[in-house]
Amino acid sequence: MADIVVRRNGGQIQPATPFREWEPLRMFRELMNWDPFQEMAPLLRRELRAPTFLPDFDVKETKDSYLFRADLPGVKEQDIDVSITGSRITVSGKREEESEEKTDTYYACERSYGSFTRSFTLPEGADTEHVQAELKSGVLSLVIPKRPEVQPKKIAVKSGEKSAKA
Repeated sequence: MADIVVRRNGGQIQPATPFREWEPLRMFRELMNWDPFQEMAPLLRRELRAPTFLPDFDVKETKDSYLFRADLPGVKEQDIDVSITGSRITVSGKREEESEEKTDTYYACERSYGSFTRSFTLPEGADTEHVQAELKSGVLSLVIPKRPEVQPKKIAVKSGEKSAKA
């Protein structure tokens, strides 16, 4: 298990060559891409990492509502709070870190945990009294209907021509 290879950037590995021709531009590119902190990352303990869990939201407007969707895998329903104050909707929650066994050996720790808060300003026509929230298969969906007076209305167009009978 100790020979696990973690590949990033499409899994490409450059072959090691014993001798490379001296190319100043290539060397400069390699130096500019070097990140000393990335090389030290395995040395840092997991407890030192700041929680970085921040879910992305899709926000869309339909003809009769506003739809917010966020991927929240591993977040329990009781750990999500949705509140509305005036025209501002706030979604907050947390994803708990799984218990760590001191006898386990980690080769990669890339999942993020912690608390998050996201706030959005709603348009004037949003009906904040009838908001629906649902967490299904790790996806949070919020449906905020539009008030009837701000929904588009179809207006019939009459012909300006006089009828032939008159």
